Amino acid sequence: MNQAQHPAASDLSSVKLLVLVGPTAVGKTKLSLELAEMYDAEIISGDSMQVYRGMDIGTAKATPEERRRVPHHLIDIRQPDEPFSVSEFQLLARAAAKDIASRGRLPFLVGGTGLYVEAACYDFRFTEAGIDEAFRERWKEYARIHGADALRERLREVDPATADRLHPNDVRRIIRALEIYHLTGVPLSEHLKHQEKRPVFDLCMIGLTMDRTELYRRIEERVDRMLAEGLVEEVKALLAKGYARGMVSMQALGYKEIAAYLEGEIGLEEAVALLKQNTRRFAKRQLSWFRHMKDIQWVDVTEPEKFDRQISQIHDIIAGKFGMRGEYI
Repeated sequence: MNQAQHPAASDLSSVKLLVLVGPTAVGKTKLSLELAEMYDAEIISGDSMQVYRGMDIGTAKATPEERRRVPHHLIDIRQPDEPFSVSEFQLLARAAAKDIASRGRLPFLVGGTGLYVEAACYDFRFTEAGIDEAFRERWKEYARIHGADALRERLREVDPATADRLHPNDVRRIIRALEIYHLTGVPLSEHLKHQEKRPVFDLCMIGLTMDRTELYRRIEERVDRMLAEGLVEEVKALLAKGYARGMVSMQALGYKEIAAYLEGEIGLEEAVALLKQNTRRFAKRQLSWFRHMKDIQWVDVTEPEKFDRQISQIHDIIAGKFGMRGEYI
C-alpha cells in the first residue's frame, strides 16, 4: 500500500474503532476473540513485536486456529531484521481500520504497546525536528566504541523517560531521541507529552485491569507455558538464521533473556527468573502508560468466575458509545 492510499486523519472521524488494552497476561486475547465474534469485528494487533515473522511463542501471537476464527491484521508483516516504526504502524493501522469498516465490519484494535495504540487512535504528530547526519554519525561511533548501554545512559542524562522506554540495544531510536534534544532543546518525552491527542476515530476504548498479585501470578504461569510450548527452540531457530541479539526484534521480552542463556552467559534458571522479573516490570509500565489515557473505561477482570458480569459491563460500555450490543454470530 503506497503513501497515497493511506487515509488521512480527517477521513476517519466517522469510522467506529473498538479498542482493548491492558497489561501483558491480563487476558486480552481470549476476551478479544469473544468480543470480535459478538460484534462481527476484525482484530488489528496493537503489539510492536507481533509484526515480526517467526516470533510467535514469545510475543503470544494469536494461534493459526484463533486467526481462522477471527481475521487479524498487522501480524507477521516484517522479518526480524527489518526496521519497523511507530509512524509506519500508525499508517498501516489506520488503513486497516478504514478497510475493515468499508466492508461493513467493526475494526477492533487490541494490544499492549501504549505508544502504538495512541499513535493509531489520536491526532498524534511525529516531531519534525529535522536531521543532523554528522551528529548521528558521532553517536553511532560512540555506540561502537562504548556499547549500546553507554549510549542509552547518555540519553538518560537528558531524557530519562525515553531512555527507560526504549530497548537498551535500540541504537537507532536512542540516537534519534538524542538528535531531537540536540536540535530542539526539548526531550522527546516532552514532545510526546504535549501532543493534543484528539481522537481521529469514533472511539470506544476499554482497558482491562487486575489485582497486581493475581496479574503477577498469571505472568509466572504464562512464562512457564511459553517455555513448555518451545520458547527456547524458537529463539534458537532465530539465532541460527542469523538474527543478531542486538536487533530491536531480538530485544523483545523472552528473546533477549533466552538468547543470553543460549549463548552461555547465564543459566536457564537465571534466564527464566530474569524473564519473569522483566515481564512484571513491563506490565507495571504498561499500566502506568494506559492510566494516563483519558478515554479508557476500565473493567476489572481479577475474578475469572465473574466473566459473564465482566462481559455484560463491556457490552454496556460499547452500547453506550456505539449504540450496538453484541451477540454470538
